Amino acid sequence: MSTFTKFAYHVIFSTKHRKPLIRSEFQKRLYEYIGGIVRATDGHLIEIGGIEDHIHLLVGLSAKNPVSDNIRDIKANSSKWCNSLPGLTSRFEWQKGYGAFTVSYSQLELVRRYIQNQHEHHRTKTFKDEYIAFLEAHDIEFNHQYLFEDEYHA
Repeated sequence: MSTFTKFAYHVIFSTKHRKPLIRSEFQKRLYEYIGGIVRATDGHLIEIGGIEDHIHLLVGLSAKNPVSDNIRDIKANSSKWCNSLPGLTSRFEWQKGYGAFTVSYSQLELVRRYIQNQHEHHRTKTFKDEYIAFLEAHDIEFNHQYLFEDEYHA
């Protein structure tokens, strides 16, 4: 008997300190670059979207590598690429953590539409509120104190 797997994940992570670093001038190219990273690890990008301070990915990831390794590679390689762009006014960094939630194939279209409508969605909800709602909806315990990296101002 053969073994078959197919996993879809809704992955969410923000820029460090939720700074608005994903500028419209390079957002499309960043999304394309991330798609290339996903394909290079035998995955496929189903949908990608976000706003200036965070990103949502709907991805099929290969079972060959742990999810954490795939996301680490996406974040490390994409931030390196962003920092190589000319005219960057500040260092581009992603937050340390992320959320990754499995998605049933019957729900893929619903999640796709959610990701496609990020600009509209965030007219009324902050990233922080959105992220906490995802954690609560998936019954994930967390400590608010350690949820986000906040910028320290001395």
